Amino acid sequence: MTTDASQREIHWQKTRKLMFFHLAIWFIFSFLVHWFAVSLNEITFNGFPFGFYMAAQGSLAVFVVQLFFFIRQQDKIDRDCGMAEEG
Repeated sequence: MTTDASQREIHWQKTRKLMFFHLAIWFIFSFLVHWFAVSLNEITFNGFPFGFYMAAQGSLAVFVVQLFFFIRQQDKIDRDCGMAEEG
């Protein structure tokens, strides 16, 4: 499959924007939530302090859901720009 340079540039711009968006979400749930865990423990979720819950399970659940969203969004970008792999 051949694509012109402008289509590749558009694909890369959209991919880069998506990547930075998901890296920001990853950063928030990897570091910021844990840095503020003591403050978050004042809130309870399912009977557990929220900071503890996010450290034990919440962040991992967010990462799994985020992965599926990323895959769907990247596949849409690939298809829109003619870069999708058929198979």
